[in-house]
Amino acid sequence: MSGSLPTPQDVRDAAARIAPHIVRTPMLRHRLLDQMTGGTILVKPEVLQRTGSFKLRGATNAAMRLPEAARGAGVVTHSSGNHGQAVACASAMLGMPALIAMPMDAPAIKVESTRRWGAEVTFFDRRTTDRETLASRLAAERGGTVLPPFDHPDVIAGQGTLALELFEDAKAAGLTLDGLAVCTGGGGLIAGCALAAEGASPSTAIWAVEPEGWDDTKRSLEAGARIANDGQGETICDALLSMRPGEITFAVNQPRLAGAVVVTRAEVFRAMRFAFEHLKIVVEPGGAVALAAVLAGKVDARGKVVGVVISGGNVDPAVFAEALAA
Repeated sequence: MSGSLPTPQDVRDAAARIAPHIVRTPMLRHRLLDQMTGGTILVKPEVLQRTGSFKLRGATNAAMRLPEAARGAGVVTHSSGNHGQAVACASAMLGMPALIAMPMDAPAIKVESTRRWGAEVTFFDRRTTDRETLASRLAAERGGTVLPPFDHPDVIAGQGTLALELFEDAKAAGLTLDGLAVCTGGGGLIAGCALAAEGASPSTAIWAVEPEGWDDTKRSLEAGARIANDGQGETICDALLSMRPGEITFAVNQPRLAGAVVVTRAEVFRAMRFAFEHLKIVVEPGGAVALAAVLAGKVDARGKVVGVVISGGNVDPAVFAEALAA
């Protein structure tokens, strides 16, 4: 790793490292999506990834980068579910124990899947617990290593591999992306995508998309410093409820992002329904925000080639039913 911040080369190295252990998800297109947006939309469906989200990329890269001497004591992380599942899966692959601290209101489907990979789960109250402090304490008790969900160079580099794949598939189709809309919580995925673009598609504008009430990246970019959420917004997009951008992710993102937009609950549900009815994929609320932004015209695709990251599909059945009925 070069210095304290990841680089485009780190993303390329991560792609080679994790390739045998992840799914290279396809590039999807749909004529109706192009007609509705006025552009050429290239969808990256990470719902088809092992564990159902992009998080496996960063977790696998970070786990594989751990020294052999550190693997015996295992890893600890905090997660609303997708990163937890990913760390559990990567740890199982390497034969390491994993302890995942999850919010008490995490979707049951994510808790069950995390346990299915063999990880131990402990719960915390997301409104009263500092999750970083909790993870550090648990790791210290066990002698393990914290693998944070986004603010880590190896995690960021791994996440960026999905953008590298999309740029390659677009090029193979004779297309160059004018823009890329990315679901954003703590900023690890979009940081990796921004680094990938810097190295492979520097003309692509990278747009962060956040749920209403959790727009810390948007406000931080506008302020020029990390600004926290108040934690009082609704929690439907459970995968994107980070309190503020990470130190590393914001350092990567601030000079590289074109901007950030915010989508509503209704726009998220519309995107989930569109993905189900037309793309034939199941998308969780947090995974649908980038598609929501393009469908709502908040990321303008008119006359452009725009990539859309659909970041995960681990949705509670009751929430999915609500989205389809909306």
